[in-house]
Formats: sequence, C-alpha cells, structure tokens
Amino acid sequence: MKLRSLQHVSSPYHDGEDASVRRFYAEVLGLSEQPVPSTLAGMGLLWFAAGDGLEIHFFPGPQDVESRRHFCFDIDDLEDTRRRLEAAGLEPFDDTPIPNRPRFFCRDPVGNLIEFTRIEGDYRG
Repeated sequence: MKLRSLQHVSSPYHDGEDASVRRFYAEVLGLSEQPVPSTLAGMGLLWFAAGDGLEIHFFPGPQDVESRRHFCFDIDDLEDTRRRLEAAGLEPFDDTPIPNRPRFFCRDPVGNLIEFTRIEGDYRG
C-alpha cells in the first residue's frame, strides 16, 4: 500500500449539539461546512473542509472528555487563534513543549481535544 494522504478524521458529538459544532468550527475557526453525501443523509453527520483536501467529520456518539486523543491544526497565527478561542469562552492551555513546534490545546464546545501548532522546522533539531 502506498499512502497518498490522510483524507479525514472523525470525532463524536452528543446528539443535539450540532449547532455548537457548527458555530465553533465554522464561525470561530472559519472552516467551511461541506455537504454530506446524499447516501449518508439523515445520519446526523457534519463535515468541514480543513485545507488541502483534508476534512473533519463529526458524528453523533459517546465521548470520552478525559481522553488525550486529538487532532492537530498547523496554523499561521497561534496568538490570534488563542485570543479568538478565549473570546468565544473557551480555555486554551499549554502542554509539554516540542522543539520548533510552539503549540497549545483546547477542547471544542462538545469536548473534543484539538492541538494548535505552528511547524517551524524539524523537532529533532
């Protein structure tokens, strides 16, 4: 198998919290919601474009808000993003530093953990 790319990640949200998911990913983070294929309509799925063909999919289901499972966004302006998250009432937090990868984490409004980083070079030095 030759891996061409990572195409999407999927995360759960509690049924009935779709408005919170839409507000956070579309309005706070600025991602574009994508139409779900008609064959999957009615399943409560939410899809967002995340750049370079990558998508984030959300599905109704149980969550483990204590889990460290997460996805990571490589972004250009960490401080501006941190301020936008705080202005939206969220609580970004720092974690163990990685060389050449300044970063912080934040849980979205439904409990999914997200890492925000800026890749500045090889972390191995």
